[in-house]
Amino acid sequence: MKKVTITDVAEHAGVSVTTVSMVLGNKGRISPDTIEKVNQAVNALGYVRNRAAANLRSNSSEIIGLILKDISDPYYAQVAAGLCEETEKQGYMVFLAQSGDDAKFEQCVLTMARQGVGGIAFCPTNENQQVNAEALKAHDLPLVCISRASLNQPIDYVGPDNASAAKLATEYLINQGHRRIAYVGGKSSSLCRAERVGGYCSTLMQFGLPFKPEWVVECESGQSPAANAVENLLASHPQITAVLCHYASTAVGAVHGVHRVGGTVGKDNIFNKQISIVGFDAVQEAELTEPPIVFVNSDAREIGRQAALRLIEQLERTDTTSRKVIVSPSLINHT
Repeated sequence: MKKVTITDVAEHAGVSVTTVSMVLGNKGRISPDTIEKVNQAVNALGYVRNRAAANLRSNSSEIIGLILKDISDPYYAQVAAGLCEETEKQGYMVFLAQSGDDAKFEQCVLTMARQGVGGIAFCPTNENQQVNAEALKAHDLPLVCISRASLNQPIDYVGPDNASAAKLATEYLINQGHRRIAYVGGKSSSLCRAERVGGYCSTLMQFGLPFKPEWVVECESGQSPAANAVENLLASHPQITAVLCHYASTAVGAVHGVHRVGGTVGKDNIFNKQISIVGFDAVQEAELTEPPIVFVNSDAREIGRQAALRLIEQLERTDTTSRKVIVSPSLINHT
């Protein structure tokens, strides 16, 4: 079939090509009757607008770029889902790229700029990535950084309140009667971990409980490293009654670590000497533990939605002042 052109629409509607273009671009003062005639012609002929060409002519774009380090990461998959839901609701589409390392991140930004995206939301390749704000702004694109840790750069930022999340988790355990609480997971180089450990430490001090550095243990993400770390920790310090876990996978692995030293997981730390486990940012595989693990969540989907809204506000010039949007944590307790 012959491709329907804007000229065909104009002839069918009995108006000029310029009038059709103005109606499709929602520009100029066009009478309602003329708009209706053009839209009827578009529907009757099955005309498909060339969005890319329209974007070039209007110097705008309905495409938003999203750069993730690893699209298989459950946390950032939820971020992407939230961002896509909001952008599609607002009439935009998402161009997704996986950056991997720092060098590829810069290439992703350049490629997206060349493809004419209207703005870019990005997650740093690691929590300690030195984001070159000036280099990014040189592309003259709205930008939003989505991160698990604070970013001290003049760029829009959307992320969780890690210190408050750790405070919420620690207070929950203290209110359950725990006085000997450990922290397991993450690396000392992690800014996210530093913020959470800071919240954990300050809460212990607030309640007059001692902070013991030997109860704060690093380990890789994943269930196996966590199981080993918790097993060794409890074997060396059997007085510990609760464990805060840096990753969801750390919390699941911690259950196995408790079992290896002959312990059980639960809330009864007085009579049965059970070990309580609290994790951050629950994922689906953590829902099947018995008993269910308590989690403190910083809603990744909501973080994605807020990042989309900030980009669209910049694109539509409703709010171009760079600012931080912090998503508050909440306690998820299925028991």
